[in-house]
Amino acid sequence: MQLSRRALLAATPLLAAPRLASAQAGTGRIVIIGGGFGGASAARFARDNFPGLDVTLIERSRRFTTCPYGNLVLAGRRDLASITFGYERLAARGVRVVHQSVTAVDAARKRVRLADNAEVPYDRLIMSPGIDLRWGAIEGYDEAASARMPHGWVPALQPITVLRQQLEAMPDGGVFLMTIPDNPFRCPPGPYERISMVADYLKRAKPRSKIIALDAKNGFSKQPLFQDAWEELYPGMVEWRGASNDGRVMRVNPGGMEVETEFGEKVKGAVINVIPPQMAAGIAREAGLANASGWCPVKPVTFESAQVPDIHVLGDATIAAPMPKSGFAASSHAKQAVACIAASLAGRPPPPASYFNTCYSHVGADYGISIVGVFRGTPERLVEVEGSGGISPRNATLAPARRAEHRRLEALYADGWYESITDEMFG
Repeated sequence: MQLSRRALLAATPLLAAPRLASAQAGTGRIVIIGGGFGGASAARFARDNFPGLDVTLIERSRRFTTCPYGNLVLAGRRDLASITFGYERLAARGVRVVHQSVTAVDAARKRVRLADNAEVPYDRLIMSPGIDLRWGAIEGYDEAASARMPHGWVPALQPITVLRQQLEAMPDGGVFLMTIPDNPFRCPPGPYERISMVADYLKRAKPRSKIIALDAKNGFSKQPLFQDAWEELYPGMVEWRGASNDGRVMRVNPGGMEVETEFGEKVKGAVINVIPPQMAAGIAREAGLANASGWCPVKPVTFESAQVPDIHVLGDATIAAPMPKSGFAASSHAKQAVACIAASLAGRPPPPASYFNTCYSHVGADYGISIVGVFRGTPERLVEVEGSGGISPRNATLAPARRAEHRRLEALYADGWYESITDEMFG
């Protein structure tokens, strides 16, 4: 059965919401650090479903630019304004929105300290801090180098428009070179959607150009689907090299606009997009939420920190495999964590833990692909529910007459998902 766009818009929030207990939730103060997919979703869900909770959202920026759909800005198919949102409507719903940086979390006293030295008390703290880049993990790649070799991966550190401007200035026939890190990192399909969207732009504007992607892994999310699309839409334009084909980049030379691989090959690019290894954001690490891996272990049912009580960690900063680090996953974490907090404050056990993820990728004009997963939290671990998910069919399995329409509908569903989840966060 084909879902209409209206049906998808209606269904997405319902699929992601936990079952709520009918009993009145307890009262208490929830403070949320970080206003992205996890934090904004938590604030909206708490405010709409648990009126007894006092909800404060702390986010230093007044505007939030999403990582999803940033690659479409890179391709020139969206502008930055269309993926940038404010917090005014959340505030109008009764969320106390504080635009300041957090300088410290005092878990013993249950206080959050702000840049102006004010302290915000909490009964339960939710942290959805996002990620930091591991500067120096690739030799020569530091914050200064990122001006010449943009990452475009964390909008708060560098808008995608920096990379877009370099792409526009690149001569026809130039090489767009991308380096891709080993797992784990934010948005597993993201680099490959980026390859696709850059190819989409080059095909239209600089058709003699080429893309070389050097990958520290031997495989990636939705690989057969992406490679089907590259062969169909951009024949001869995309060269992807995995780790076993010397795709691991060890050092960069911004001055010479080249990178060096594990076995010493030096590869030049007219534009070089370096996506470095990542870790949980500094405020989470400083609060003692991260382990030696740089990521934050959590309890699978509640997403409470496995290391610090009464703090719940959401989204990209967490260790939550087999769930990917995605916006939809963060939103799903948020709803379960809020429901668990409300239950705990009312003296009830947590609700059953079910989580959902959908990752859509645009790979060309009117051409989308997706992967869906359903997950269950047990006290011991997160598990993917067998037989519950799915992935887009390969090109070879679709009748030629239906292929274009199937891919067009998936792109339409992707747009519906994006409109739905951002409205759920900021509407």
